[in-house]
Amino acid sequence: MIFLHLPPKLITINLQSWLFLSLIYSASFLFSLSLSDPRITQSGLYCGNSKSTVLIPTFTKEMETLSQLITTSHFATNNLNHSSTLTFYALAQCHEDLSQTDCLLCYAASRTKLPRCLPSLSGRIYLDGCFLRYDNYSFYQESVSSSFDTFKCGNEYLDDDDKHLEFLTRVGYAVGNVTIKAVENRGFAVVNVDGIYALAQCWDSVGRDGCRGCLEMAGKAARGCVPKKEGRGMNAGCYLRYSTDKFYDNGGGDERNARGFSGLGIAIAVVLATAACLMLSIFAAYASYVRLLKAKRERNNLGKVPFSFNKSSLNFKYEILEKATDFFSPSRKLGQGGAGSVFIGTLPNGETVAVKRLIFNTRQWVDEFFNEVNLISGIQHKNLVKLLGCSIEGPESLLVYEHVRNKSLDQFLFDKTKRRTLNWKQRFKIILGTAEGLAYLHGGSQVRIIHRDIKSSNVLLDDNLNPKIADFGLVRCFGADKSHLSTGIAGTIGYMAPEYLIRGQLTDKADVYSFGVLVLEILGGKRCNAFVENSGSLLQTVWRLYRSNRLVDAVDPCLRDEFPTREASCVLQIGLLCTQASAALRPSMAQVVHFLTNNDCEIPPPNQPPYMNTSLLETENSRWSYSMNSLVSNGPPEVEASSTSMESSSTHGSNGQIRSEESSA
Repeated sequence: MIFLHLPPKLITINLQSWLFLSLIYSASFLFSLSLSDPRITQSGLYCGNSKSTVLIPTFTKEMETLSQLITTSHFATNNLNHSSTLTFYALAQCHEDLSQTDCLLCYAASRTKLPRCLPSLSGRIYLDGCFLRYDNYSFYQESVSSSFDTFKCGNEYLDDDDKHLEFLTRVGYAVGNVTIKAVENRGFAVVNVDGIYALAQCWDSVGRDGCRGCLEMAGKAARGCVPKKEGRGMNAGCYLRYSTDKFYDNGGGDERNARGFSGLGIAIAVVLATAACLMLSIFAAYASYVRLLKAKRERNNLGKVPFSFNKSSLNFKYEILEKATDFFSPSRKLGQGGAGSVFIGTLPNGETVAVKRLIFNTRQWVDEFFNEVNLISGIQHKNLVKLLGCSIEGPESLLVYEHVRNKSLDQFLFDKTKRRTLNWKQRFKIILGTAEGLAYLHGGSQVRIIHRDIKSSNVLLDDNLNPKIADFGLVRCFGADKSHLSTGIAGTIGYMAPEYLIRGQLTDKADVYSFGVLVLEILGGKRCNAFVENSGSLLQTVWRLYRSNRLVDAVDPCLRDEFPTREASCVLQIGLLCTQASAALRPSMAQVVHFLTNNDCEIPPPNQPPYMNTSLLETENSRWSYSMNSLVSNGPPEVEASSTSMESSSTHGSNGQIRSEESSA
């Protein structure tokens, strides 16, 4: 029965839908004695050895595109350019005997399992009803591969040892027969030879000759499983399976026979009516079973949350958020965050919210999820994005935030048109508001909180262009008796403090450094890692102008001298103060707020920013600094590592952000 094979994570249909589906399947039972099966049992999962953290957001986009393509077809491919030198390719193929509904179910199951390969550059999964693969080269016409092809044998042996030779002959005939028929039948066939059932499926992209060669190799591998009752050959371009039990649907191959009523009349009608009633009863019972599973899963998830959160009003029903986002429609997608996609949603009361849909549900990601929930649910500030709630009961974890209409600061600063709309007063208000939000995190609440990823894309702007700090997935807190945390680095290159990037020593001064870089970006209208001709990075440029008493020249030309010269120079000097190489010399965020709000206070002279020396500044062709500001792109590169006691080991994360375990020092 189809629904008994579905994992709990795929069950999101309410009771009314189950009853409706039960009527449909009961009706279909009147005309067919065999029910469909999406065949989502895993036959094999294989991951490549090469790894890259940049793949994760690309993988998500690839899977979303394939999801749309596979809705109307049993076969789909897609390739997505990650950069000018790197393209990722993906392919999905359902077996032709599956209905379109079962195809979608099988693809959904494969998509939930394949992310286990990340951050590998390649991965493939064989389910008994479909195949899914991604790679960093075009493999669509690849039919066989000496390093790729594999096989899998069943666990049960033939009972009668005397019939092994006969069994081998029957298997060989079934495999050979299904291979010939599949080549002649556009890559798919099923056969039944004296109780040996066989299925062959080639990917639509390999062509006739590729299909023949692939199935011959797969058939040879499968025959090697004899005397076991079942065997599978799984190659780069095809799948072949034999079994003593019938496993395929009657909708394909040489068994396309629709079974109707025979001449048994009333007796058969009574039997079928009874069967329909039985089906309704089974589905009603199963609906109750699903509710129990759901309740149990919710209790298990709640067990991972501190008790203070268990009784919280933050918990949303998964179904409500699903409907609010039109079932996570691509048209409602606002963007891609560090751990997943963000969608705009409308709650039943008419309130507009932002729903963050996390990609993974491993223990590591559950920990990150509740880290974010538990920390920011207890803090409230006008310059921090407000957490409205979360969902922990559905097949994936969701966070619900207030919707900030104007999106992120970087979309204003680095857009030629929008940047002109930001005048001096608005830019200063954004700088001051961000400083006040950080000062609150560092000392205004009951716990000291370090954000770890302050940058222009993590500062959102409301209707009045007031700043709100967002994305708390990497925040960390520590007690007042701790001077720092020793941790694997986390954040974005260009914004990361030198002592944190090199030694992994995390203090609130790491946020101060990031804020200083952000100040220079806001006033200069340039990205921190964008080089100016004959000048170097943004930090280098502003420092040189400061040393030559021309600091006001660093202000964005879009302001057209419509700004207070002395005030602009002071704010730029504060930015340089925050980016000094020595963490001890940087001001606290409380001091920064004091500098910004008191015109009469004296601002100390800054020391030279990190990773610069005289030769670097004077050498026109030099473009490398230890801070890796030479990595020029459309946005600052993000990196990832995982470490315990400073031993690094690769792990997967979204958008290259670093996730790590910490030890207090």
